Amino acid sequence: MRRTTSPFSLVVLGLGVFLLVLAPLLAWYVEPRAQRTPVDIDSKTVFTGTGSYFDTDEIETVRDKKITITRQVRGDVADSEKSGRAVWDVSTSVDTAKSLPAADPHDSLQWTMERWVTDRKTNKPVHCCDEEPYYEGEAYLKFPFDVQKRSYIWWDSTLGSTVTLAYKGTKKIQGYEGLRFTGTVRATKTGTRLVPGTLVGEKDAGQVLAEEWYANHGIELVADQRTGRIIYAAIGPRKTLRAPGGDKDAVVLLDSERIAFTPETQKEQVDLADKDSGQLRMVGQTLPLGTGVAGFLLTLAGVVLVVRGRPHPETPESSQQPLTM
Repeated sequence: MRRTTSPFSLVVLGLGVFLLVLAPLLAWYVEPRAQRTPVDIDSKTVFTGTGSYFDTDEIETVRDKKITITRQVRGDVADSEKSGRAVWDVSTSVDTAKSLPAADPHDSLQWTMERWVTDRKTNKPVHCCDEEPYYEGEAYLKFPFDVQKRSYIWWDSTLGSTVTLAYKGTKKIQGYEGLRFTGTVRATKTGTRLVPGTLVGEKDAGQVLAEEWYANHGIELVADQRTGRIIYAAIGPRKTLRAPGGDKDAVVLLDSERIAFTPETQKEQVDLADKDSGQLRMVGQTLPLGTGVAGFLLTLAGVVLVVRGRPHPETPESSQQPLTM
C-alpha cells in the first residue's frame, strides 16, 4: 500500500501554523498599537466637597460651604489627526451654590481653559498645536498605559509646576481595584494680584500687588493599571493672598481639606476603565492565548494527518496484462 497526503490534512496544518504565527503578533504587535490615547474624547468629571471661599458680595471669606469643581475634556480630532498627537481642550470651573448651575463659566468662582497635547503612546507632553500651558511631567489628566508601582511626576496646573506622587498600594473604587498615589504641595507663591491694600492689611495703601499663594492639603489619585485612566481623584486646594513681602495669609480665597470625585463620576470612570482594560486584555492576553492553543492543536493534528496520509492499494507489476498486437 502507498499513502498520499489529503488536501484536508494540508488545510489543517496550514491553519494551525497560521494561528501559531498570529498569536505572538497579537501580543507583541497589535496590542502595543492598541494602547493609544483616544483623540475623540468627550468627558466630564465632577468633584464636590466643603470648604471656605472669598465671597465677593460679602467682601469676606465664608466657611463650611459646598464647593463644586467641574472639568470638561474634549478632544480636537482635526488637530489630533493632523499632528498625530492627542490634543485635548480642558475647561475647569470652580463653583459655589450661588454660581450653580452656571449658564456662563465666566460666572464661576474660578474658570480656566487649557489645551493639553500628549504623545498618544507614552503620555509624555508634546509642545505643539497651541499647547497652553507649557507643562512637564508624566501624569496629567491620566497616567501612562501599564502604570507601574512607583512614584510619578504629576503636573499641578494651579501650582504651575510638577508634584511627586508616591505609590501607596492599591485601593478599590466602586469595587474596582486601582493603584493609589498621594502627595502634598507646600505653600508656594504663584503670582500677584492687584487688590485694595485694606484687603491684605495695608490700610494706608491704595491698590497693592498682593502675593498669591497656593498649597494642597493632599492629592490622592487612583488609576487603572492597564489603561492609566484615573478612576478616583481627591484634592485639598488652599489659595490665599498675602501682603507684599508678607509671611502670613491675609485673605483666604479658597480652602478645602478634600474635594473628591462624586459617586456618579467614580462609577462612570470605573465603567470606562473596565471596558477599555477588557478590550486591551482581550487583544493582549485572551486572544493570543486562545489563538496559540488552537494553533498548536491544529498543527499537531495536521502533522499527524500528513504522516498517516491516505492509503492507496499498490498495483503489482506481475498482475499487469501484456500488450498484444
